[in-house]
Amino acid sequence: MDVKALLAPDAGPPLGQRRADVLDLLRAARSPVGVREIADRTGLHPNTARFHLDALVDAGLATRASQARAAPGRPSMAYQAVEGGVPGRRQYRLLAEMLASLIAVVLAEPGPASVEAGREWGRYITERPAPFQRTDACAAVESLAAILAELGFAPEAVADGAGYQLRLRQCPFREVAEVHQDVVCQLHLGLMQGALDQMRAPVTVAGLQPFAEASLCVAHLADAQAQRAPAPPGRAGAQTGQVAHADQPTQADQVAPEG
Repeated sequence: MDVKALLAPDAGPPLGQRRADVLDLLRAARSPVGVREIADRTGLHPNTARFHLDALVDAGLATRASQARAAPGRPSMAYQAVEGGVPGRRQYRLLAEMLASLIAVVLAEPGPASVEAGREWGRYITERPAPFQRTDACAAVESLAAILAELGFAPEAVADGAGYQLRLRQCPFREVAEVHQDVVCQLHLGLMQGALDQMRAPVTVAGLQPFAEASLCVAHLADAQAQRAPAPPGRAGAQTGQVAHADQPTQADQVAPEG
């Protein structure tokens, strides 16, 4: 492991369009802005707006402080752009390595725990449709691709027979994922599954193939109802999806996805 690279400050990826829009709103405001106002002005779900605002704070582009309330109750948080807008430099790679190695060693089954953690976060950052509103497969894949683009995965949605693939051409945590696939890649698998579950999508991610090529990971999407059905003998893991190592076929490689 390259110790110098591990300790080097993160330059930080360029802001996605949605996050840049949120930052522009903060910069245009004359006073701190609350999550609800940002959500209303951008059309984002409040949880998604808070996710972007907190990311701007982590990047050193905004500050966060409690906001007094006229009515009794918990104070809400307000955000304000930092003067000059120069991102602070962070050293997250060492933290990521430490946490990933801790999970891998301490937990008896780090893979399933990582998938479940990813699902929770995927649900959290995804807007839920109105009651009884149904999302078709194509729209769900497009929405998931937009979320992944905001997170820095550079996704490309491709029709795969009766199903879909998401070809992820950039991993924001590549260096850590190369060492701790069973933690990082499982988190990403769960994140995608949780996002699609929150949309009530008819598809889910049945398998994720990390590093299928030098700079490419492939997520295979399949019919969600089929994935929830009891698995026949020899198909363990099909219900929740799995991460395959680069030299092993994924579940979705073995069985063609159903539309």
